[in-house]
Amino acid sequence: MNFKYFLSKISILVLVVLIGKSSLFAQTKLEKNELTRILFVLDGSQSMLAEWDSGTKMRVAQRLLSEMVDSLKDIDNVEMALRVYGHQSPVPPQDCGDTKLEVPFGGNNVSKIKNRLNNIRAKGTTPIAYSLEQSGNDFPKKSDSRNIIILITDGIESCDGDPCAVSENLQKKGIVLKPFVIGIGLDRRFTETFECVGRYYDANDEERFKEVLNVVVSQALNTTTLQVNLLNETGKPIETDVNMTFYDEFSKEMKYNFIHTLNRFGNPDTLRLDPIPTYKIKVHTIPVVELDNVVLKPGEHNTISIEAPQGSILVKTQASNYQKDLKFIVKSTKDGEVYNVQDVNVEEKYLTGKYDIEIFTIPRTTVKGFEVKQSKLSSIQIPKPGLITFLGAAPGYGAIYKLDESELLCVKNLNSGVSVQTMAIQPGEYRVIVRPKNAKESVFTSNKKFKVVSGQADKVVMY
Repeated sequence: MNFKYFLSKISILVLVVLIGKSSLFAQTKLEKNELTRILFVLDGSQSMLAEWDSGTKMRVAQRLLSEMVDSLKDIDNVEMALRVYGHQSPVPPQDCGDTKLEVPFGGNNVSKIKNRLNNIRAKGTTPIAYSLEQSGNDFPKKSDSRNIIILITDGIESCDGDPCAVSENLQKKGIVLKPFVIGIGLDRRFTETFECVGRYYDANDEERFKEVLNVVVSQALNTTTLQVNLLNETGKPIETDVNMTFYDEFSKEMKYNFIHTLNRFGNPDTLRLDPIPTYKIKVHTIPVVELDNVVLKPGEHNTISIEAPQGSILVKTQASNYQKDLKFIVKSTKDGEVYNVQDVNVEEKYLTGKYDIEIFTIPRTTVKGFEVKQSKLSSIQIPKPGLITFLGAAPGYGAIYKLDESELLCVKNLNSGVSVQTMAIQPGEYRVIVRPKNAKESVFTSNKKFKVVSGQADKVVMY
């Protein structure tokens, strides 16, 4: 054998757990009747014949796997399968396609898995990447089950495959989540090799391996709790009633949506989540608040805090049939980014701070640097408009203007398709400049001043 092969067979034990794709819109907790499928992938390569604690590594792995499979047989909604690699073709030469699904998924197949485990004889090489790739095809298609792969191996890749690339591809496709890696006797170089595959754990003896295996399977079968504190400006967790979206940080897949709730004791409600992914949380305040790289401690109650101090904005105007659907936009004072389009006379919450507001009146009403304060309702009262009816003998081209100091500003273009039109216009002095469509000379341009009084109706005869 060449040196590269010996190097690849450095004595290690790795456990990789890959959690499969959950449904796109997960419920508030993992349902008790949700099916979990666990695929055990066992290294049957020649190096598994090396002695380790109470026997060869192969015997130890076979025994611990048999015990684990046996412990899962009475758990509802759990199915198991077994894939083995490196057990069909002896080395040399290397058979890098040596991997086989020995026992497919199915109910009541524990005895089949245990019997097949006992009959495996280590003899070949270590095609980890290819085996992982093939494992993705072992789960039934179009399934909403939680698909889990547990890979047990004592060597790194020896067939020039790239387990990291395979893992990344599976994660990006949403087939699996970030793996767990548990190694024994790994020096730092090989630890770093597996960090790109998944989360690394070290097992320096048989007992430690058993403990870690139990922990990982427990994570696969159980959920973890989380409390999200939405903090106000004084650091109190009293902000609530806003949607929170949880994304898988790596695959970008949306995993959960929760409307944040304070329970009957006034505390943030407890959420139940899959502990495997690293999450990105998007809190849908206005504007949005995000928290990246959220890692949960499995089997524990986790608490995270997100600053989300809020107050409310209300633009008020007296009822008017011409303004019943009036809206306004709320923008960033820094870069003009539009955060929201809001209805007049409807209250909405925003993060505390200053905003620019533009109300779609005629002419538009703008307020710069409008401040939203913690737990306060900040309001703007706009005058009731006047109703002006523009009369013409025929349709014409023109617009309404307002004189701003010495500059004439266009307020609203007229509808050139009609001769009579009515508009709700804010109080003030204006002029209408218009020319009939059928007049072919500019001299027929009409320039008339008019005044709008709040709450009153009037008419302007244009020509």
